[in-house]
Amino acid sequence: MKFALTRGVRLISVFVAITLVSGCASTASEFLFEPVVEGIAVPWGMVWLPNGDMLITERKGELYRVDPSGRKTQVAGVPDVHVNGQGGLLDIELHPGFATNGWVYLTYSSRDGSGDGSNTALMRARLIGDQLRDQEVLYKAGPNTGRGQHYGSRIEFDDDGYLYFSAGDRGARDVNPQDLTRDNGKIYRLHDDGRVPSDNPFVDREDAKGAIYSWGHRNPQGMAKHPETGQIWIHEHGPRGGDEVNVIVAGQNYGWPILSYGINYSGTDFAEGTEREGFAPPAWYWVPSIAPSGMTFVTGDNYPEFKGGLLVGSLKFSYVVLCRVEGDTVTSQEILFENIGRVRNVRQGPDGFIYVAVEGKGIVRVVRR
Repeated sequence: MKFALTRGVRLISVFVAITLVSGCASTASEFLFEPVVEGIAVPWGMVWLPNGDMLITERKGELYRVDPSGRKTQVAGVPDVHVNGQGGLLDIELHPGFATNGWVYLTYSSRDGSGDGSNTALMRARLIGDQLRDQEVLYKAGPNTGRGQHYGSRIEFDDDGYLYFSAGDRGARDVNPQDLTRDNGKIYRLHDDGRVPSDNPFVDREDAKGAIYSWGHRNPQGMAKHPETGQIWIHEHGPRGGDEVNVIVAGQNYGWPILSYGINYSGTDFAEGTEREGFAPPAWYWVPSIAPSGMTFVTGDNYPEFKGGLLVGSLKFSYVVLCRVEGDTVTSQEILFENIGRVRNVRQGPDGFIYVAVEGKGIVRVVRR
């Protein structure tokens, strides 16, 4: 949805819309939140193994394996992470052929490379029992910086087996997102072994990094594959307003920080506008910001009223947003599961249930009363 309103009118309109939707969101009383695992302060990424066990990353640098009974075991062999503000051990994903090759993919804040501090890295390793082995760093953004914000990062595979991951702008909005020679503020696309695909949009340009697939991003902390089209969807944090949902297209510039529906945290303007030819518009945006984290499409039959929608977690407002999707845009939203806590991630499990990672609590499963 694209609003063509002045900022003052837009703020009021979106606030009223959110208030009305929230007021009629009776779903909170219709569902229970069953604890799956507790004692994980900042559960960031979660994925399911073929036997039903879960792998869950804890931002401070720990990886847990949780069986269906809730028994938690720490997995050894995780990379050395730089726990720095928003940095740490971030997302996790399985190779589409995990059942035969055992590859697990992780993003994290790494000190490797030039400069003090850290930056976003992508690695893979084989999961053998409760041990990560054969670790390989596939991509390391650089240079490092001591800033603690905007590492990203999420991971997803598409239907052709290409690997996508995000890296935020690292708080350097005027330097990184609009420069193809620099990492950060980008979505990257790789082969599963880290090779750069020959058909990546900038692979033949000397003034660009070949792994970049799209650019002009701020801090993408949500990524999911559309179950019907196979397209990669993301969401990213805006500053004070201007969180966005974007459908990723090869070579597209998504505008940050030239275009934005947000303003500086101080209340001043910085963007040159909200839309312009040559820049991809968002499929949806939020004013005020909800601080989105984690996203998943609902494809199962456990929640027929949500089916086909896109769930997005909110750190700021402690709820989950259901985005109604038509084609490559979002047409409306509903607020679900109010007061569930700071939502770091939301995913549909292989059993069709919705799982929510809540800071300070752990993982809960959403079931009907």
